[in-house]
Amino acid sequence: MDLSDWDYDLPADRIARRPAPERTGSRLLVLPRAGGAPVHGQFADIGEHLQPGDLLVANDTRVMAARLHARRATGGRVELLLLEPGPGPVRALVRPARKLSVGDVLELEGGGTVTLQARHEGGEATVVLDRPPVEVMADQGEMPLPPYLGRAADAADTERYQTVYAGPLGAAAAPTAGLHFTGELLDSLRERGIGFATITLHVGLGTFRPLRPEDVAAGRLHAEWFAVPQATAQAVAETRGAGGRVVAVGTTSARALESATPEGARVPEPGARQTDLFIQPPYAFRALDTLITNFHLPRSSLLMLVSCLVGRERLLDAYREAVARGYRFYSYGDAMLIA
Repeated sequence: MDLSDWDYDLPADRIARRPAPERTGSRLLVLPRAGGAPVHGQFADIGEHLQPGDLLVANDTRVMAARLHARRATGGRVELLLLEPGPGPVRALVRPARKLSVGDVLELEGGGTVTLQARHEGGEATVVLDRPPVEVMADQGEMPLPPYLGRAADAADTERYQTVYAGPLGAAAAPTAGLHFTGELLDSLRERGIGFATITLHVGLGTFRPLRPEDVAAGRLHAEWFAVPQATAQAVAETRGAGGRVVAVGTTSARALESATPEGARVPEPGARQTDLFIQPPYAFRALDTLITNFHLPRSSLLMLVSCLVGRERLLDAYREAVARGYRFYSYGDAMLIA
C-alpha cells in the first residue's frame, strides 16, 4: 500500500480552528454504506438517519489537561504533554527533547518540578513530577489541542474538547466524534428507541501521528488501553439478537469494539486490555455495522479505518465533495455517518 494513495487536497480554511457555536450545530454528511450519493444535513437531525433498535457505542474517556510548560536550568522553555495520569512515573511527549538529558530537573512555570527519568524514541520520555500528576494537571495543565489547530487552548476548550459523557480520566486527545452530542440529543435518541452504551479507550498521541511506510508494513499500531464493560457487551448481544445495528461513535470506539471481538464472532468480550490493532483494507468489521466519525487527516490510520466500510475511492470522493461544499475538517469539524 502506498501512503500517497491516501492523500487529498484540503485548503487551510477548511480546518476548523474552533468548534461550532453549539455542539449539535455541526453539519452531517451521510454516506450510505450500500452505495449511492452522499446526503447532506445537520448533526442535530442524526436521529432521522438511525433506526429504533440501533445501539450507539461511545468512548467515555476523559481528556487530561495534559499540556504543561516548564523551563530548563538555562532558562530555555520546554513543553510537556503527559500521556497518562499516574500515579508515579509517567510517559510524556517532551519538546525539545534533544536538549534534555536523563536526570535533568525542570521547573514548572506554575510551580513544582519535573525530573527526566528516561528517554524514548519519538521525543517521548518517562518523567517524575514532585506531586501526583492529576493534581499538577488540575492546577496548571492545558487541554492538549492538536497542533494543526494552530493556537493555544483557552477556557472554552476546557468544556468543548470534552464529551458530555466523559468518565475515566486518561486520554491525551479527545474522541472527537462524540463532541457533537449533547445530553438533550441523547435523550431524544433514547425516546426514538436508540440505545446508548460506552467503552473506554484512553486515546494516545499515536492515533494522530503520521503513518510511516514501516507502520503499514508491520500491520500494527501504537498500543492503547481499553475496557469493554459487561453491560456494553450484553447490550451489543441484545442488539444483535433483536436485529438492530451497532453504531460506533468514532474510530476509537470502533477500534475497541473490534479488538474485543474474536474472529468469527459479532459480540465483544468484556474486560480490559491493550490493543495494537491496525484496521486497514481489506478488513471486515465484526462488531459494528455503522460509524459516526469526523473528517480525518490525509495518510492517517483513521482514514484507512473508515475506508474499510465504503472503500478508498468512495470515501475520498465523499471527502472531495465535502471540501467543495465547505465542510469543516478535523477535531472541531463536521461529522460523517456511514450507514
